[in-house]
Amino acid sequence: MKIGIGVPNPVPDTSGDVILDWARRAEAAGFSGLVTIDRIAYPGYDSLTTLAAAAGATERISLMTNILLAPIYTPVLLAKTAASLDQISRGRLSLGLSVGSRPDDYEVTGRDFHRRGRDFDHELEVLHKVWRGERLAQDSAPASPTPVQDQRVPILFGGRNQKTIERVVTWGAGWTVGGSGSAQAGPFADNVRRAWAAAGRPGEPRLAALTYYSLGEDAEEASRRYLLDYYRVVGDYAAQIAENAQRSVMQVREAAKQFEDAGFTEFYFDPTVARLDQVDRLAEAVL
Repeated sequence: MKIGIGVPNPVPDTSGDVILDWARRAEAAGFSGLVTIDRIAYPGYDSLTTLAAAAGATERISLMTNILLAPIYTPVLLAKTAASLDQISRGRLSLGLSVGSRPDDYEVTGRDFHRRGRDFDHELEVLHKVWRGERLAQDSAPASPTPVQDQRVPILFGGRNQKTIERVVTWGAGWTVGGSGSAQAGPFADNVRRAWAAAGRPGEPRLAALTYYSLGEDAEEASRRYLLDYYRVVGDYAAQIAENAQRSVMQVREAAKQFEDAGFTEFYFDPTVARLDQVDRLAEAVL
């Protein structure tokens, strides 16, 4: 199983220099990938801008949005931006996409929260048309560069319902999950594998998971404060999320082992404290 690390793009008061240094240090430490999480109604860095900067600061490490709230973005512009980043990074980009569950992200962007599933399905059609170079209007030119891998940017879908599985087998490279233990995520991953095989898709789907972490007693207070603030929109459940982050070497190692045993192909630790020593401490614990 590949082990990756998140970028602290949503952590408040993180400087741009830290974002770039974090990406370089993660690559030097040997992490397989860098991921971002996405929130619009919160003062964090935009995911695609963050990964574009990380692409320029690194050479080998993979890049993924995990996840991006796809229906918030207009389809052609998302296709163009993703294909551009894919080319700039020489094919290192994957998109983790989902519809999200927080109405405020849709309200501030003027998008319809209640139509997000239907908008997402339409968006997937448009994304792939653009990436294939199809013309979307009479006498128009193709709207974006061609992605490096098979005229598409690989997509991993978030969500835990039958519609998610349908999207995976129709459009996706795999499935991604955050905020669940392996005991909850493992059975759904098995469903994804079975549906993949039944649809005649070759090989195996990518299966990714993400968990929050901080390491060191000196980071615990800041970690909890950030998660309580980030998830304040979900009320009392924010306290449970804040307490469930992995905060010891034993916990991060055990989390990785459990997801590996469940058959996941990649696992990401998302930082809750934007200090560069967190990259080093995690690398020492799990690589």
